[in-house]
Amino acid sequence: MKVVVFTIVTFLAIVEPLPACPLKLEKTSVQGALLVGKAPVGSQVRIDDKITRISNKGYFLVGFGRNAKSRKKVTAFIPGGRRIDCIINVKKRRYKVERIDGLLRRMVVPSSEDIKRIRVDNAAIAKVRRLNTFRNDFLVKFKWPLRGRISGVFGSQRILNGKPKRPHNGVDIAAPEGTKIHAPAPGVVVLSHPGMFYTGKTLMLDHGHGLTSVYVHMSAISVKLGQQVQVGDKIGEVGKTGRATGSHLHWGVSLFSTHLDPELLAGKMYN
Repeated sequence: MKVVVFTIVTFLAIVEPLPACPLKLEKTSVQGALLVGKAPVGSQVRIDDKITRISNKGYFLVGFGRNAKSRKKVTAFIPGGRRIDCIINVKKRRYKVERIDGLLRRMVVPSSEDIKRIRVDNAAIAKVRRLNTFRNDFLVKFKWPLRGRISGVFGSQRILNGKPKRPHNGVDIAAPEGTKIHAPAPGVVVLSHPGMFYTGKTLMLDHGHGLTSVYVHMSAISVKLGQQVQVGDKIGEVGKTGRATGSHLHWGVSLFSTHLDPELLAGKMYN
């Protein structure tokens, strides 16, 4: 009998480990949040196919507005020709409905003259929110500008004197008039206004790469245009100027025109 012998030869494939991904970025986030990413120096980064600023150390920002979609694409073209695509999954939030009564009628239904003034105010704020500087102040952990009762939260649907209005784009912190307001992060003063229609005494800081913060309804402003501030520096005092029913600070943070939730940057006020 003829015996056929099959010889089985096993080849050992030597697989080289994949190089570590050079794009450092969280893959999940939530509406209202800000992510700080990092790519190799010299990279080009695109967010939803739009080029974004990247620092000389490779840092860049990704922001998610109140109604951000469930997915955001980030693409990095790193030196050497490699392309890296990253999808960030964005968790949807549920927002409160806040009713505020007792406002002056013209603060809810402004006159034609008031509207002209409001447009000028809005244009000044929008101009600041178009800034795109090389500052890297956003790398410092934000702190609360003061301590107090949170009387208004980010994203809530506002109903003023019974009329539905735009969602709330920041947090309100109730405190006695004259309470000190401190810079929550390093920055430079880019707007100081003595009395806008809705926001009263208004201050804005630039933190770099399109990230700005705004302080509203103040009774006093303690810094000047162009002044550099550090964390904890006094920048003003709580008031009730503009459209307000009581003394409080409205604190807002934006990445260009995208409003962010300050509480997500600073963390819970009381842990």
